[in-house]
Amino acid sequence: MGQSGRSRHQKRARAQAHLRNLEAYAAQPHSFVFARGRTGRSVRQLSLDLRRVMEPLTATRLQIRKKNSLKDCVAVAGPLGVTHFLILSKTETSVYFKLMRLPGGPTLTFRINKYTLVRDVVSSLRRHRMHEQQFAHPPLLVLNSFGPHGMHVKLMATMFQNLFPSINVHKVNLNTIKRCLLINYNPDSQELDFRHYSIRVVPVGASRGMKKLLQEKFPNMSRLQDVSELLATGAGLSESEAEPDGEHNITELPQAVAGRGNMRAQQSAVRLTEIGPRMTLQLIKIQEGVGEGNVLFHSFVHKTEEELQAILAAKEEKLQLKAQRQDQQAQNVQRKRERREAHKKKSLAGMKRAQAEADGDSDAEDPGAPPEAERVSQQEEEEDAAEYFRRAVGAEPDEDMFPKAAKWRRPAGPPGKKRRVNERKPDRGSDRRPPKAKGRRPGAQAKVGPRGAARDHRRGRPWPPKRVA
Repeated sequence: MGQSGRSRHQKRARAQAHLRNLEAYAAQPHSFVFARGRTGRSVRQLSLDLRRVMEPLTATRLQIRKKNSLKDCVAVAGPLGVTHFLILSKTETSVYFKLMRLPGGPTLTFRINKYTLVRDVVSSLRRHRMHEQQFAHPPLLVLNSFGPHGMHVKLMATMFQNLFPSINVHKVNLNTIKRCLLINYNPDSQELDFRHYSIRVVPVGASRGMKKLLQEKFPNMSRLQDVSELLATGAGLSESEAEPDGEHNITELPQAVAGRGNMRAQQSAVRLTEIGPRMTLQLIKIQEGVGEGNVLFHSFVHKTEEELQAILAAKEEKLQLKAQRQDQQAQNVQRKRERREAHKKKSLAGMKRAQAEADGDSDAEDPGAPPEAERVSQQEEEEDAAEYFRRAVGAEPDEDMFPKAAKWRRPAGPPGKKRRVNERKPDRGSDRRPPKAKGRRPGAQAKVGPRGAARDHRRGRPWPPKRVA
């Protein structure tokens, strides 16, 4: 068999590089962007547009069901390495945007005064530039006017900076910067302008005709005598095709950038094209924790120091009561566990003692039933046989037939009433037949048993002996 294409050292180096990439990817911030509650079609589309802004470090195909709570999302976010939540919600008055830092907070709540979707921004542009390669890397974050306007402004700037991975300006590759996210703070209105742009770098210092040739957009040269006319004057080109460049967007490239004519140490122009979405935000409040906790800042509600101390004292008392309940529950659980263990040991000891007693008496003979029980059982059998004789013959059996049976007693009638005794009359002649036994059908024959006793053909029970007058 032939050897593999890579050596052992190459495989090891590739595995180590792959491990380093995974560690670097895990160290970067990741986010969940979703809408909660009844938000409507436009707000749901705005959440999808925000996912495009946060790509590739976000869950693009995240699905949140109605029954999922915020705790469920936090529980899932931990193993996946998610560090931020971007949540959109809607009320009867306005739309809100929450920015949460996991796992300990804080939570920033913004009110969205205005917003524009990506499709609306793109439809308003004459020429838009948007392709999938732009979303292979996170955007470049640009914060403007976040000066010394208060601690809440500084906290906002820190939260937005932590949304995206940090950039080392000495080692960054310019080819990975394809998008730009601009957040501008207006101190007068205290609003934030959220804008998303596509970055394009083009060379400068060449004529419009040369730019067209570099960009593979060949103009119509049917009216020109020589190609030098196109390169020198740019004849035949409309003024709308030439984009104005100036000192505000022209810079010298520190390294070569993808694109024709963008060479190192050459003058190039950086052009931005808005690709959306567009939002105007206003900070409402800042809270500790994830969605719940003390309010650190509120734009409309201001409390005095005494009110804040009262709120903190009430919260501290509530936490103490909760701790006491937890301790009491732990003690109850421990007491029940000890009681259950004691009962288990006692039951096992009783089972062992019963087993030992049973093993010790296993060699003794079975004494059987006591004599009194046997005598009672024989008496009951004799009584049953005597009762059957009475019902079959209609007369009392002799005393020597069932000696162990108790004497049959007639039920006593009501007092003062004579009892009628049926006496058997003697036979008047030899031609009279003896009385027939009850329960025997006419024509049935009797069989003689081994001892000479007559037995019924159907039941197999012995008939009583016949009396001869």
